[in-house]
Amino acid sequence: MLVVVRRPHTEFSLNGDVPRKLIQSLISEYGPDNVKIEEDDMMNVEDMEWYKEEAADDSPGKALRFYRRLKGLTQPELAAMLGTTKQFISNLENNRKPISRMMAKKLSGIFNVPASRFI
Repeated sequence: MLVVVRRPHTEFSLNGDVPRKLIQSLISEYGPDNVKIEEDDMMNVEDMEWYKEEAADDSPGKALRFYRRLKGLTQPELAAMLGTTKQFISNLENNRKPISRMMAKKLSGIFNVPASRFI
């Protein structure tokens, strides 16, 4: 919850679990037009349906594609860095070929993430 009080020469805000009694006191002191209350509509991402669907479809190939795009690399660029072909990278990303431990270590070095993300 966010509570903001605005008055000429006075402005302050409170974040977090603001006691109802304090909010009522602020409204009483500064008037309802000067106290803005925003309720937190946030929820844990792991509880959201789209995340559950994505997590269920998670794969090493999908992780590879994510990190490659995040770094702004094309498949041919990544292939050149690894000494392989664009087709091989495509096969890895589409889960047609498994990512070996040795390849996972190389990818880990390129993307600066744990090798376990690709296994």
